[in-house]
Amino acid sequence: MNRTAMPAPRRLFLNWSGHVHAHPHTFVRPTSAGELGEVLRSAANAGQRVRAVGAGHSFTPIAAGEEVMINLDHLSGIITVDEASGRVRFHAGTRLRDIPDLLAPFELALANQGDVNPQALAGAISTSTHGTGLGFTGFAGTVTGLSLMGPDGAVRRLSATSDPEVFDLARVSLGVLGIVTEIELQCVPAFDLIAEEVVADVDELLADLCLRMRAADHFEFYWFPHTDTALTKTNTRVGLGEIGPGHLAEAGVRNRFLTLLDKEVVENGALRLAVELGSAVPSLVPRINRIAQSAVSDRTYRAPGYDVFVTPRRVRFNEMEYAVPIESGAEVVREIRSAIESRGWTISFPIEVRSAAADDVPLSTAHGRETMYIAVHRFVKDEFAEYFRVVEQICRRHGGRPHWGKMHTLAADDLCELYPRFDDFCALREKLDPQAMFGNRFTDSLFGLDSRTGRK
Repeated sequence: MNRTAMPAPRRLFLNWSGHVHAHPHTFVRPTSAGELGEVLRSAANAGQRVRAVGAGHSFTPIAAGEEVMINLDHLSGIITVDEASGRVRFHAGTRLRDIPDLLAPFELALANQGDVNPQALAGAISTSTHGTGLGFTGFAGTVTGLSLMGPDGAVRRLSATSDPEVFDLARVSLGVLGIVTEIELQCVPAFDLIAEEVVADVDELLADLCLRMRAADHFEFYWFPHTDTALTKTNTRVGLGEIGPGHLAEAGVRNRFLTLLDKEVVENGALRLAVELGSAVPSLVPRINRIAQSAVSDRTYRAPGYDVFVTPRRVRFNEMEYAVPIESGAEVVREIRSAIESRGWTISFPIEVRSAAADDVPLSTAHGRETMYIAVHRFVKDEFAEYFRVVEQICRRHGGRPHWGKMHTLAADDLCELYPRFDDFCALREKLDPQAMFGNRFTDSLFGLDSRTGRK
């Protein structure tokens, strides 16, 4: 009896929120650069497309691949440390959550961080991930060197002095120039943060928002729609062992049990209960938000910087975030607030507002301008399309640029108007990867490529 061999089942890839899925026929975790090179050469010879993925924390399909997907978790850790300059070279698969312990023996730290840390370092760099603070750029602005592997497995070592034009454009690359295998970052001496969390009137906050952001090392706020107050977070940097300035001198290290209780039980447990109830009975959302906001109280505490920056996110959501010129930020929030009220939407998740310094990274969302980041979220069980569509329209009227890893509808024609060097990047992509091996249908739309051929 003849038997026909059944093809191996394709692996299912889901992103963190579960909204993006793919079925790659090959999913590999190379354990060395040599093994990675073999995978790329094999894919190139077979005419297959490749995407690299870390935590799958992007809300767009940027990492999803139908043919070959590569995870660099086994290429992780520190390669070299220059203690004199503070420059540290990492394997690209290093997760952000592991970096504080890796840097601790050298009394170094990342200059800034976002509010979550499961991402692979390469993914954070490639999507222009950022934290908050007008004295600090996003991750890409701290990159001092890169190693980039091409379709033939050859590696380019890039820096401001080695292949500088390619380095300049590759600092934010969306993974379409090749596989980033090593990343050198400018780190800083380890530091603590003194965190002040204060409830503020929304109208008063928006009236002097830029001043508040300029007055702090790090400032952000969260506003629950349907309420009149917001939770502001002001973080002040202090060296290890140093006393805080002025009224912050007495700030104490927070009890670990209270921190765990706050982050896991109050922030995540209570939020899950609220959004589950709001999803089942939308009419209750305004009341739930007001109760949640009224329960928030002011507090001040001190902890290592990475502990203050990062909050675990256990409740899954979908997210859109736009980077707008800082002077437009407050008005954008007002317009979003007005849209929510006029359309009668019930929005259970808070709006998050942060800022970052201008940088010179060509595809950075903060390229050439001080930037305010405005992020909107919807619980995974809730419909997001109309809300995000209107928010996007508002942000675009103010010259907003979408976060590369969060939901948006822009394509090449839109993006080339937002990034002065967009065409330069496209030309480099075509030079380094003429067959568009490092891409998928989503990245094809971003760079104006035919999804069937990978060519313009």
